[in-house]
Amino acid sequence: MRENKVIISGGGTGGHIFPAISIANGLKEIFPEMKFLFVGAKGKMEMEKVPEAGFSIIGLWISGFQRHKILKNILFPLKLLVSIFYSFFIINKFKPNAVIGTGGFASGPILFVASLLKIPTLIQEQNSFPGLTNKFLSKRANTICVAYDGLSRFFPRHKIRLTGNPVRKDILNIEEKLLEAKDYFKFKKGKKTLLVLGGSLGSRRINELIEAKLVFFKKNDIRLIWQCGQLYLDEYVKYNSSSDIKVVSFIDRMDYAYAIADFIISRSGASAVSELCVVGKPVIFIPSPNVAENHQTKNADAISKKGAALLISEDLLDEIFENEFTKLLSSQKIQNKLQANLKKMARTSATELIVEEITKLLDS
Repeated sequence: MRENKVIISGGGTGGHIFPAISIANGLKEIFPEMKFLFVGAKGKMEMEKVPEAGFSIIGLWISGFQRHKILKNILFPLKLLVSIFYSFFIINKFKPNAVIGTGGFASGPILFVASLLKIPTLIQEQNSFPGLTNKFLSKRANTICVAYDGLSRFFPRHKIRLTGNPVRKDILNIEEKLLEAKDYFKFKKGKKTLLVLGGSLGSRRINELIEAKLVFFKKNDIRLIWQCGQLYLDEYVKYNSSSDIKVVSFIDRMDYAYAIADFIISRSGASAVSELCVVGKPVIFIPSPNVAENHQTKNADAISKKGAALLISEDLLDEIFENEFTKLLSSQKIQNKLQANLKKMARTSATELIVEEITKLLDS
């Protein structure tokens, strides 16, 4: 029997890393003896999170092209060339049967080299507007798994499979974890919990909002689980308290955080949106305006137009946040409507569908 080996590449943010890990775990269930190798970017969070999930990873000397900071791109051509040559070495040594990319600049060189060597490749595109790496790779990939309709304007139509975005299995059926979550966070009874997610790298604007509204939250008996991001931890950890505010750089047990949350404030990257649809708690999306094609606003807009979440742009936070949150807090009817509509949009079988497509490539 042929030994199956798969390389999975993607990273830079949790939105690329956690779908990659979900796909690997899904494959592992079907092929227990399968060997995996992850390829990421040196110095990025995948170099920590992937080993924590039990997989091996190799880092490339690569970084993204900075569209608005031209001077930072001086080493980009050299990094790209070095990463392409190193990718030849990695593939020749590991000898994968397929190579999978979940987005981010780290996936570019390894998938490009795999396609040159005629190794089957699959792209998993999370967003409604693809980044430059996946647009380029789509011409060479065998299969492209997407989460949104309408991506044939970016990708060859015959390669597209609508699967949705993979979500972590531990966030399914979070209702059953509420008692464990209460014990984990050690919160006292009697208050509503607001979970604040600024993305895996943190959000300065969301952190500024939460800091400015601490008195407002206290008046409304709201306690906080505040993921501020590693870059901002030193600035905001002073607000940490044992009773009502948990300030952390990263939440290791997201299943518990989702279980105990009554309300959620979040960026609207594709993976976050997919997870929150499964979780089904009342959400206020605050999209990042600093992303390619403004895709976070488009992601959040698609959800809010269906009455499944609230959307507040960064430039309106100071003006309307308190009023919008107060209306949400005081109306069980609004909360129920948002939850019901959000759960209707959940796709819980994305990992299985993607694994099916990978299996087809392995059998081809």
